[in-house]
Amino acid sequence: MRPIRQTALLLLLIGCNSIASAQPAAESARNAEAAAGAPAASYERITSVEGITEYRFGNGLQVLLFPDPSSSTVTVNMTYLVGSVDEGYGETGMAHLLEHMLFKGTPAHPDPTRELRDRGASYNGTTSWERTNYFETFEATADNLEWALEFEADRMQNARVSQEDLDSEMTVVRNEFERSENSPTNVLFNRVLSTAYVWHGYGNPPIGSRADIENVPIERLQAFYRRHYQPDNAVLVVAGRIDEAETLALIAEHFGTIPRPDRELVENYTVEPVQDGERVVKLSRVGDLPTVIVGFHSPDGAHEDFVPLQVAARVLSDTPSGRLYRALVETGLATQVGSDELQLKDPGMVLFFAALPPDGDVEQVRDIMIGTIDDLAMNPITDEEVERIRNQGLSSIERLMNNSQAVSLQLSEWAASGDWRLFFLDRDRVRAVTAEHAQTAAGSYFKSSNRTVGLFEPDESPDRAIIPEKPDLVALLDGYTGDAERSVGEAFDPSPANIDARTIRRELPGIELALLPKETRGDQVNVTIRLHYGDLDSLWGKDTTASLTASMLMRGTESRTRQEIQDELDRLQSRLGVGGGAGTVSASIQSTRENLAEVLELAFDVLRQPVFPESELRILKDNAIASIQAQRSEPDAIVSQALSRYYRQNYERGDPRYRPTFDEAIEDLRAVEASDLQAFHADFYGASSAHVIAVGDFDPDTFAGLVESGLSGWESTGDYDEIVEPYPEPVPGPVNRSFDTPDKENAYFRAFLPVQMNDTHADYPAMVLGHYILGSGLSSRLAARIRGAEGLSYGVSAGFSAPSNADGAQFNAQAIAAPENIPQVEASFLDEMANVLGDGYTDDEVSSAQSAWLQARQVSRSQDGALVGLLASNLHDDRTMAYHADLESRVAELTAEDVLDAMSRHIDLEDMIIMKAGDFDE
Repeated sequence: MRPIRQTALLLLLIGCNSIASAQPAAESARNAEAAAGAPAASYERITSVEGITEYRFGNGLQVLLFPDPSSSTVTVNMTYLVGSVDEGYGETGMAHLLEHMLFKGTPAHPDPTRELRDRGASYNGTTSWERTNYFETFEATADNLEWALEFEADRMQNARVSQEDLDSEMTVVRNEFERSENSPTNVLFNRVLSTAYVWHGYGNPPIGSRADIENVPIERLQAFYRRHYQPDNAVLVVAGRIDEAETLALIAEHFGTIPRPDRELVENYTVEPVQDGERVVKLSRVGDLPTVIVGFHSPDGAHEDFVPLQVAARVLSDTPSGRLYRALVETGLATQVGSDELQLKDPGMVLFFAALPPDGDVEQVRDIMIGTIDDLAMNPITDEEVERIRNQGLSSIERLMNNSQAVSLQLSEWAASGDWRLFFLDRDRVRAVTAEHAQTAAGSYFKSSNRTVGLFEPDESPDRAIIPEKPDLVALLDGYTGDAERSVGEAFDPSPANIDARTIRRELPGIELALLPKETRGDQVNVTIRLHYGDLDSLWGKDTTASLTASMLMRGTESRTRQEIQDELDRLQSRLGVGGGAGTVSASIQSTRENLAEVLELAFDVLRQPVFPESELRILKDNAIASIQAQRSEPDAIVSQALSRYYRQNYERGDPRYRPTFDEAIEDLRAVEASDLQAFHADFYGASSAHVIAVGDFDPDTFAGLVESGLSGWESTGDYDEIVEPYPEPVPGPVNRSFDTPDKENAYFRAFLPVQMNDTHADYPAMVLGHYILGSGLSSRLAARIRGAEGLSYGVSAGFSAPSNADGAQFNAQAIAAPENIPQVEASFLDEMANVLGDGYTDDEVSSAQSAWLQARQVSRSQDGALVGLLASNLHDDRTMAYHADLESRVAELTAEDVLDAMSRHIDLEDMIIMKAGDFDE
C-alpha cells in the first residue's frame, strides 16, 4: 500500500534496496544483433505481470519495460541498488553525494543538465537508504529515447568524479543538509530513527552527517562509484510510448557490451537486535510547533505481517476517521496527526506523529497517543475501519496504475525492496486484509518494549517483539502473474492545432464548457469546475471568509458528513478537491468514465449544499493558525511576507490584494464564525459565471446534460467583475533588507522587480525566453554559476510572469544558502544579471533554449491534468489554442539581439527589491 503512504513527517525520500531474485527464463537468450544493427548482447525474458515485462542481460542488467501507447512521453529510470546502508564508517551521505556528482558529466556529455533541458526533459535524481535512481521524461521520440539510453550507459561507466567537482558540489549538498536542519520535525524524525536503530544503517539519514559530507576523500567516492555503478547492480525501467522490440535493441546496443564486473557484492548482513525497552529522545532548538513522534519496529516490507500492520496504523492515524485524530485533533490538543510506515527491504518502522499548537502539552499528547494505541487491545479494530483504509489504498493504487511515469518510479522502489513484483503482491494483500489480521499485527508489534519516543526506562519484565525472518521471495513470487492488463488510451497529438480541433465548446445559461473527449489509459477523465463571483466592493474585507468558505465545502453537506464524502470518493476510486479565494471557487475531479456521473453529483452537492459544521471550522482554523505560527521563524516565510507587503503597500487592509501580517492573519481567522460562512455562501455562490472543463474518456452530450442538471438555475447574487492586480502606482522603490532568524542553518535570498506588461505585449515572448535561460533548471545562467561553478546554493532560480488581464508582470529570483554564503550569493546574482543585461546571450544559448522551451510545453500539454488547466485559462481569457501557437511561433523566431533588447528595456538592477533572512549573527 506504499503509494498512499502519508509523508507529512518526512523531508527526505524513503526508498529500499536489494538485488532482485530472477525467475527461471521464460524464453531462451536472444541476440540483439538482429535488430537495427545493434552489437551482440544476449538477454532473457524473465516474466511479465500486468503489462510489465522483465528481461535480464548477460552482464546482469535487469530491464523492465512498460509500453503505454496512451502516453505521449517516455520515462527512462535508471536505478542502482545502492544507498546509504552501503556506506562505511566516515562515508555517511556518500551515496547521495555521488548522485549529485553524476550530473557533472562525462567526457562525452560534459554538461548533461543542459542537454536534458535542451530536450525539454523533466528529470531528477534521488537517493534513499537502499537505492539511487536517475530518471528523465521526454517527448516520446526515437531520438530522445536513444539519447537517454546512451547517456545513462555512458555515465554508468565514465562519470567525471573529480576533486574539482567534489569541492563545489560538497557545499551544495551541505546546503541541502542545512535546509533539512531548519525543520525541527525533520530533525526529530532523524533522532527517533537513530535512537530506534542501534546498529542498522536505517538509523542514518541518506543526507549523511555534515562532517562526512565535508571531508570524504575523492578516492573513496571514486571507489564507491566503480564498485556499485555496474550493470549487475542496476535496474533499468523504460515506460511510456515505446516499441518493445526496438527499445530492447537500443538497450542491447548501449548497455549490452558493458562487461559484468569481476567483483562480487556482499549483501548487507547487519541485523538490528530486538529492542528491549522503551527509548525516549528530546530535541531542543528554535521552532514554533511542538511535535510528538511515537515509533515501533516493524517486519520487512515483503513479510505477510506488514500490510495488516500498515492497515492498523492507518486505522489509528487516518483523517478524519482515525482514532488518534478523534482523540487529539477534534479535542484541540493537536492540529494534525498522521503516520509513516517505512516499508523497506530489512525490518523497518511504523511511526505516528502529532503536531501541536504553540501552547500544546507534549507529555499530555504523548500519553494520549500511547493510550489510544494501547486501547486497541480493549477496543479491537472493526471491519468498517479496515474497509475504509482498504478502499483508500486501492483507490490510490488504481490512480497510480493509470500513470506510466509514476509506475516506472514505483517499480524501482519495489525492486530495491527485493523484487518489483512485490508492488502487485502488496496490492493483493491489501485486498485480502481483514480486521483480525490487522488486530493481530498491532498486538504483535505495538508494544511498549518495542516503542521509541524518548528517555530510557528500565523494565523488569520486558515484553519484546520478535521480528520474523524475511520470506524467500523466489518461492513467494514463483509463477505470479497479477491482474489482466488494463485498457490503454489513444496516441494523442498535443499540438495546439489538434487540441483546438478536438475541443468542443458549448454554452448553457451562465455556464461555458470546454470539452475534449479522448481515449485514455484506464478510462480516466479530469474535470475542473470554476465558479466566479463578486467584485472589489462586494468582497472588501471578506478575503479570509472567502478562503475558509471554500476550504469548508468538503467537510459536510446537508446529505453527507465529511467522512461519508471521503468514503464515497474512495468507493468510486476518484478524487475531488475544492479550494478558492475571493472571487473564485474551483472543484477538481479525477475519475473514470464509469464513475464520473456519481462523482459529478457529489461535487454539485459539495458546492451547493454545504452545512459548515462548527466543529470542523474550529479544526480548520486551529490548523491554519498553527501553520501561520510555524512560519514566524522560517526564513523563506519571513522574506516572502515582507516582500509581498512591500510590493503591495498601496493596498489597504480589507482589499483582497492586501498581504496581512502574521498577527493580522491570525486575528482575521479567529474572527470568522460558521454563520459568516453560511451567509457568504448564500450571498455569493452560484453558477451565473461558471466554467466547466473536461478532458478524457467521456461522452460530451451526457456530460453536458449532467452539468446542466447540476448547475443550471443556481444563480449568483450580484455581478462578477474580476479583481486584478495592475502595475503598482506609485511604484515601490528599490530596497535591500535583511532579517535575522536565530538557529536556522539555511538562509533565503529573494530578488523582485515589478514590470509593466501583460502577456500580449510585444516584448513578452522575449522576456519569457530570456528568463528561461537565466533561471530555469540546473544549466541556467544563475544555477550554472551559483550552484555549479561556485557551489554556494542547492537551489537557485529565476522567472518572469505576466497576467492576461492586467499589466502587473513580475520578475522573481530566489536562492537558498548557508547564512555566511548569502552575501556572495547576492553578489554573484547581481554580477550575472549585469552580464546578461550588458552582453546578452549567445546564439547557441538562445537556439538551445528555444528548442527546450517548446519541447517542455509540448510535454506539458500531453498531461491531462495540465491540459485541463490550460483549457480553463483559455475560457477565462476568452482564447483558443491559437494564442499559444502564436506565442510559440514568436518565441521560435527570436534572436539573441531580440532577447537582449527586451530584457535591457524592462529590467533595471537599480530598481531591484532584495530581501534575505537567516542566522546571520551566528
